[in-house]
Amino acid sequence: MNHRSLAFRLGAWYTLLLGTVFVLVGTGVFVGLQHYLRSNVRDTLSRRSAQVEQIILQAPAEAADAAIVREINTRVAPEFNNRFVLVMRLPAKVVYRSGMPADRSFDPSAVSILSHAVQAPAITIVGDQSLMVRTTPVHAASGDYQVELGVSIAPTVAVLDRLLDLLALLLPALIVCAAGGGYWLVSWALRPVDRLSQTAEQMSLQNLELRLPVLRSGDALERLSISFNTMLGRLRDSLQTSRRFLADASHELRTPLTVIKGELEELTRESRLTECDLRERIGSVLEEVARLEHLVSGLLALSRLDAGVTQGNWSDVDLAELALSTAEHMQLMAEDRAVRIDVVGLQRTVIRGDRARLKQIIVNLLDNAIRFTRPGGTVWLRTFAEEMDDVLEVADTGVGIPPSAIANVFDRFFRVDEARSRDDGGAGLGLAIVKSICLTHGAEIEVHSRLERGSCFRVTFPRRPLAPAPRTHCSSQFVNATGPSASDRLADSADAPTPGVTQKA
Repeated sequence: MNHRSLAFRLGAWYTLLLGTVFVLVGTGVFVGLQHYLRSNVRDTLSRRSAQVEQIILQAPAEAADAAIVREINTRVAPEFNNRFVLVMRLPAKVVYRSGMPADRSFDPSAVSILSHAVQAPAITIVGDQSLMVRTTPVHAASGDYQVELGVSIAPTVAVLDRLLDLLALLLPALIVCAAGGGYWLVSWALRPVDRLSQTAEQMSLQNLELRLPVLRSGDALERLSISFNTMLGRLRDSLQTSRRFLADASHELRTPLTVIKGELEELTRESRLTECDLRERIGSVLEEVARLEHLVSGLLALSRLDAGVTQGNWSDVDLAELALSTAEHMQLMAEDRAVRIDVVGLQRTVIRGDRARLKQIIVNLLDNAIRFTRPGGTVWLRTFAEEMDDVLEVADTGVGIPPSAIANVFDRFFRVDEARSRDDGGAGLGLAIVKSICLTHGAEIEVHSRLERGSCFRVTFPRRPLAPAPRTHCSSQFVNATGPSASDRLADSADAPTPGVTQKA
C-alpha cells in the first residue's frame, strides 16, 4: 500500500473523520445515559425523602421517637425497599437508622453520619458503598431534625460499565470497518481516473486520435475529460500544422537549392564559358540566393512572432505617417509594374505598437497588392479613425481570389496559383506574417475579394485615447483626396471588388 497515494490519504482522512464522529457519538450516549440514570435516582431520593419529612412534620410535639420509628418502618420500609434512612434530632441524637437492605447492596453501619448540620437539601455519593444520599433539614413541632435517605447506585454504575465495555469493543470495530470501507470507496471513486491515466499512457505523437472516455457524471471528472480531449484536439491540430509547415518549408527550400546546385554543376563541367554566359549563370544563382534569403527571412520572422519576440520597443506610432513613408518606398516597385498607388485621405491615427512590425504589415500588403494587379491598375491605401478603432485599409483592382480560397489565404505557404506565385517570387508567407503581427498587436483583419475585380482587406486596431492632432498631409507624388474608403471607391466603380483580401504571396 502506497502511503503517499491519493486513495490512502483520502481513506485516512475519511477514517479519521468517521472515527471522530463515532467517538463523539459514543461519548454523548454515555454522558446522556449517565445523566438520565442519576436524574432518576435523584428523583427517587426526593420522593422518598419527602415521605420521611412528612412523617416528622405530622408528628405532634409531645410524640415519642418510637412513634416516628414505627411510622417510618410502616410507610417507608427501608430494608424491604433497599434504601438507607437515618433520622437525627439535632444536635446529635440518632432517632432512626435503617438496617441491612434485602439485596445487601450496601452496609448501613458503614455509612458515616455527617458531623455538621446542613442548611439546605444536599446530595452526596458514598463511593465505597455505591450509595447516593440526600440530606435534608426538617424543622418540626417536636424539634429540629436532619434526614439522610440513600439509594444504591450500583445498578446505574453496572449499566454504565457495560456501556463502556460495549463502546470499547464497538468503536475500534467501527473505525476498522470505516477505514476498510473508506479505502474501498475512494478506490472505487478513483477508478475513472485510473482509466483516464491508462488511456493517456497509450497516447503518443503517432496516436493523437485517441480520446479519453467522457463520464457523464456532471462533476469535475467529466469536465476534466472534456478539457483534456479538447487539449488533445488542439495538440493534434498544432502538430499537423507544424508537420505541414516543415514539409512545405523543406519543399520551398529544396527548389532554389536544386537550381543553385544545377547551375554550379554546369559551371564545373563546362571548361569554356564566355563572359556573357558566365554572367547569366551567376545571375541565375543570385536570383535563387535572393529567393532563399527572402524565404529564410520570412521563416525567421514567423518563428519570432510565434515565440512572442518583437523587434524593438513598443511606442506610439502615427499610422498615417508610417503608411505614407512606406508607400513612397514601394513606389519604385509599383512603377516597374505600371501600377498606381493612390493614397486616399490619410488621417492621423496613433496606435501603440512596434514600428518595424507595423511597417512590415503595410509592406507585405502593398507588395501583395502590386504583384497581383495588372499593368494600369490601382492600389488604394487609406488610414482613418472610427468610433472605437483605428483602421488601415488596402484595396486593389487586381485579379482577386476565388471564394473557396479565402479561408486559407493566411495559411503558411498557401498560394492560390502555385505556378504564378512561384514565378512571381512569392513563398506564401507574406499574409501569414501579417496575420501574426496583427495578433501580437491585438488587431483584427477582415478579408473580402472578387475574381477579376480586385481585392480589399482592412486591419482594425483597438482605439487608444488620443489628444487632438493636425491631419497628416501626403506627398505630392500621390493623389491626396478625402472621401469614401478604398473599399467604397472600389465598390462604386465598374471594376470594383467586393471587400476582400489580396491574393497571397
